[in-house]
Amino acid sequence: MQPVRVGIIGMGNIGRHHAGYLLARQAPGVELTAVCSSNPSKLESYKNLRAYSRPELLISSGEVEAVIIATPHYQHTTLGIAALEAGLHIMVEKPISAHKADAERLISAARAHPKQVFGAMFQLRSEPRYLRIRQLMKSGELGRITRMNWINTDWFRTDAYYSSGGWRATWKGEGGGVLLNQALHNLDTVHWLFGQPARVRAFCKLGGSHNIEVEDEVTAYMEWPDGCTGVFITTTGEAPGTNRLEITGTRGRLVLENDRISFLRNESDMLEFSRTSKSGFAKPEFWTADIPFSNTPAQHASIMQNFAEAIRDGKPLIAPGEDGVGSVELANGMLLSALDDTTVSLPMDSSVYEQRLQRLIAESKHQKTVVEIQSDDFSKSFRR
Repeated sequence: MQPVRVGIIGMGNIGRHHAGYLLARQAPGVELTAVCSSNPSKLESYKNLRAYSRPELLISSGEVEAVIIATPHYQHTTLGIAALEAGLHIMVEKPISAHKADAERLISAARAHPKQVFGAMFQLRSEPRYLRIRQLMKSGELGRITRMNWINTDWFRTDAYYSSGGWRATWKGEGGGVLLNQALHNLDTVHWLFGQPARVRAFCKLGGSHNIEVEDEVTAYMEWPDGCTGVFITTTGEAPGTNRLEITGTRGRLVLENDRISFLRNESDMLEFSRTSKSGFAKPEFWTADIPFSNTPAQHASIMQNFAEAIRDGKPLIAPGEDGVGSVELANGMLLSALDDTTVSLPMDSSVYEQRLQRLIAESKHQKTVVEIQSDDFSKSFRR
């Protein structure tokens, strides 16, 4: 297969990470040929590649067939549309857009260019633990899913992190906080595993643990059309944090925590047992097993390899770009619920949230000081 020539727009933390594994040839079928940043110092390490100071120059250069869009959130939509209109394939970092209305605009543009491949960078969909859980859910081993709980508080960030960029943790620059940035991967996994809830009620703290104006602590309750319920808890202000996913079905419970999947398997369906038991205090017998899975962490490289195969061979995408609207809508819906102190029905009217966000931007009085921080290896935060 002839390698797909790819350029990266945005050479911040995640852009440099993409460049690292692509230059190391860890994504077969992908060749990094160009990079783009408005900051010249961020291009100095890429002397052997074509470098551009403005996205439109890279997009129109003819040097690439596809681009990875790794810029601040609000640029994802405009750059994605520009690249599609120029005939390029696009891989968009999370979130695909800062809010649902913009996501709909990007998806509409992609549908108008059906020959171009539109992928989203949701690497948890490639991780063996979640693939194993999804397989068990689809196989019926858990019976009918009745509840999920995800305590996902292992996203700790320091004040220095938030001060490292003027766009970070602001309504104008990012459009949200932990829901739209860190925990969006987990919201995508919720959407991927369970489908989209019908209703959400959330409580958010804005700047609860940091000097920021957006949410950094969230507790949300969700309801699905089939009666399944769920609770999602996340924050960037708690250490040590927890990452524990529980999925309960009528035939038992799965627990993912500390690199281990445990299955507490009922001998009989719990609802059927309840209906037929003659004892008021009896419980179904159960047994416990550890579910094996490959301990390979999620890989951005595997998502990019799949992206190249979709371009060259028409292979289905692991994370289609259109799917990215699900996590954006969940993040927006949770935040809107907290801001307006109400339950939000999904699908939500994207224009309502867009107007609410514009009010937050217009009314913002938050003052931010940007400081340079040491270069950290943030790849350890990928595994969630």
